[in-house]
Amino acid sequence: PAAMLRALRRRGDAYKYRFVPWLALNLRRKRRTLRYVPESSQDKIISDEDVFETLLKVFKALFINDFSRQAHILALLPEIKCKYLELLTVEQKRSKVNSCNRQSQHVFSPEEVLLNTLGFTITRDRSSLVSAGTGVFVTKGFVPKGTVVSMYPGTVYRKHEPIFFQSLGNPFIFRCIDGVLIDGNDKGLSRSVYRSCSRRDQLGPFQMSDESWLTAALQNPLAVGQYVNNCSHEKAANVCYQEFDVPGYFPVELKQYLPNIVYSHDIESHPRCVVLVALRDIKQGEELFSNYYTVVG
Repeated sequence: PAAMLRALRRRGDAYKYRFVPWLALNLRRKRRTLRYVPESSQDKIISDEDVFETLLKVFKALFINDFSRQAHILALLPEIKCKYLELLTVEQKRSKVNSCNRQSQHVFSPEEVLLNTLGFTITRDRSSLVSAGTGVFVTKGFVPKGTVVSMYPGTVYRKHEPIFFQSLGNPFIFRCIDGVLIDGNDKGLSRSVYRSCSRRDQLGPFQMSDESWLTAALQNPLAVGQYVNNCSHEKAANVCYQEFDVPGYFPVELKQYLPNIVYSHDIESHPRCVVLVALRDIKQGEELFSNYYTVVG
């Protein structure tokens, strides 16, 4: 009996379920959508360095686009201000904007910044799946295989931290491989907790996270990953979740675009992010589908 229990436990540990409510409802009838990974180390589609560089590229572009509203931050970071002024000048020359008036700056929407930076835009809309509610679509451009296409926003809870009341009736709780949970619900108690933690961690003019994913007006256009639906037999997964710990050297002025905040204030660690990476080339008009359940072999 003991050997049998150990075998069952090993098999249970191999299941890296992503969404606890989904698991309870769909484990038996959705086995065909399992994603198999030989080893935990092979769960990542691209390197952490590639994720870092992509986020840095997008966030820098968003920062430069919003340069006129960053004066309170730049006043405290003169060296950073000089660097961004140089980048802004290069960007203006490239786009041939403000050729007559260098004092003005054309401001793009965050979606336009994403299109100009990574070559695509994504948006929330009614899913192509019956009764699936909201989904996420590539609305413009083209997403090459291996590209970070979205981020999963929310409050990050470590093991044994209180999430019971937030989890009631909540289908947006994402489970990382090490048991860390991310609550991506933008309504109710989850919304209130995120806002409270975000404002708690603000350092003067420096915001350590992005609250805009809780609204319709996104500052970070990637932060819609919680609305990506699960794949099915008819709709194969075209994106995959990948966990990413934000390094300590991440530029402080760009943290305002990170759509995640740590629940516990007294724990010093690198914030956890989850990105969605394209498993294949994704064309304009396609809906994104992930896999809510992974088996590590």
